[in-house]
Amino acid sequence: MSGQKNQRSKYFLGIVIPSPGGEEIEKIKLELWNEHGLKGALRSPPHITLHRPFEWRSDKEDDLMTLLASSPIGDRFPISLNGFGFFSPRVIFVNVEDNPPLFSLHTSLTSYAKTELKLFNEADDLRGFHPHVTVAFRDLKKPKFSELKPQFENRSFTSQFEYQGFSILRLEKKWEVVQTFPTIR
Repeated sequence: MSGQKNQRSKYFLGIVIPSPGGEEIEKIKLELWNEHGLKGALRSPPHITLHRPFEWRSDKEDDLMTLLASSPIGDRFPISLNGFGFFSPRVIFVNVEDNPPLFSLHTSLTSYAKTELKLFNEADDLRGFHPHVTVAFRDLKKPKFSELKPQFENRSFTSQFEYQGFSILRLEKKWEVVQTFPTIR
C-alpha cells in the first residue's frame, strides 16, 4: 500500500478546442493516421497547451484540483485558428492567430504554477510560448514530414471559438480531461 502513496501521474493544462473546430481537427488527425500511419497526435483531444506535461503525486490530485480552481483562469476572449504551421523536422500544427489575452493567460498560469504548484518546467522553457494545435508529431519521421509539409502549406483551415476556461488532462492510455476550470463570465 505504501508504494501507491508516492505513485505519480502525468498532467498538462490546455484549452480543449470545442466543436466544430475540434471535430474538424480530429478528422485531420484521423486522416493522417489512415493515410500515413501517424497516430501520436490521436493520444489527446485537439488542444492548445498552456502548461506542458508535469508529474504530480496521484494521492494528492484533489489538492492539485483545489489549487487550480484558485488559479488565474481569466475572462472570455475569442481565439482564431488559421492555416497550418511547422516545427521542422517533425511537427505539423494548426496555427493560432496572434492573441494578446492568450499570452497573458499563459504568463499568469506559468507564474501561478511556479509559485503555488512549485512547477518549474514551463517557466524554464527557453523556446517560449508558441500557441498551436498539433495534428502530427512524435511518430512523424523526417522523410514523411518533407512529403507532407507542401500539402499542408497549401491547405486551408479556419475556425473561431470563445475561450471559456482551461482543462487539466491526465495521461491514462491517452490524455483524458480530468476537470475543466471555467471562466466566471
